[in-house]
Amino acid sequence: MEVSFAQFVAQVTSNPVLAITTLLTLGVIFVNGWTDAPNAIATCVTTRCMRVRPAIIMSAVLNFLGVLVMTRLNASVASTISNMVDFGSDTHAALIALCAALFSIVVYSVVASVFGIPTSESHSLIAGLTGAAIAIQGGLAGVNGQEWVKVIYGLVMSLLFGFVIGWLCCKLVTIVFAAADRRRADGFFRYAQIVAAAAMSFMHGAQDGQKFIGVLFLGVAFCNGQTGVEGTVIPVWLMILCSLTMGIGTSVGGEPIIKSVGMDMVKLEKYQGFAADLASSVCLLVMTELGIPVSTTHTKTSAIMGVGAVRRLSAVNFGVVRDMMLTWVFTFPGCGLISFFMAKLFMFLF
Repeated sequence: MEVSFAQFVAQVTSNPVLAITTLLTLGVIFVNGWTDAPNAIATCVTTRCMRVRPAIIMSAVLNFLGVLVMTRLNASVASTISNMVDFGSDTHAALIALCAALFSIVVYSVVASVFGIPTSESHSLIAGLTGAAIAIQGGLAGVNGQEWVKVIYGLVMSLLFGFVIGWLCCKLVTIVFAAADRRRADGFFRYAQIVAAAAMSFMHGAQDGQKFIGVLFLGVAFCNGQTGVEGTVIPVWLMILCSLTMGIGTSVGGEPIIKSVGMDMVKLEKYQGFAADLASSVCLLVMTELGIPVSTTHTKTSAIMGVGAVRRLSAVNFGVVRDMMLTWVFTFPGCGLISFFMAKLFMFLF
């Protein structure tokens, strides 16, 4: 399947369902860049290595490059998302169900915000696609277990792997720099943390950007009569479109999130911020190479908790862990059910 940007624009203007699917996907990418990407630079800002606005600009550029470069090198996360569910052979109905899945993310996010329930766009996306696939297939035949199990791996590994690597990185730093002059060490870690935060922003784009590229590519495939995207190459124009959207979203801001992640969870010094960002970047790189979709927020917060635990376990605000658990408990059944009923409704109406 080869679709040029001109063909895509023509299809969007002539197919209302694809138009809505595209707008919803780009909208979620924009919100992800706005609300999720600031996690990547939270520690860098709160340890005063960078001011907020320059850090946000850096993050926006690196998010853009992360989506574009990593999707070109290894699109396995996008492939996992695209192949995780089966919407059946009726591509018109499949496109409607996909549109319903994306709409359900918006509905769930609004409902969750009203009740104060923490959300994750990544988990909402996975739950929405799954609920819609079950609705259109009339059962679990719409779920590809071999690909979906990677989501379970991601849930566990983002928490466990992030914490362990964060602890190891910070412990190694404290050992190596134990006898170093404090002023010189601070100067080194000021710049080292900026580099690590840039790497974290790059990997955020690589992970989260690919998830939504996979969804939009699936919508384009349905519109062109293809039941799937296995074995096809993601066009460069699609990567650029999603990259720009996420970069623009990141540039909008996110200062409250920076404060929440960087300050409310655990008080960090420069060397700890460096260790947290380095650990998060390593975790996300490994998960991306394995094609396992994970929550970048959960990976970063787990790494920060691991870093905080080096000093003392009581330094960590475990209320954040509770919020992460609540996200898992509510998002998958909640967003999945909304998507199921939305898909049924959309197929009846359209």
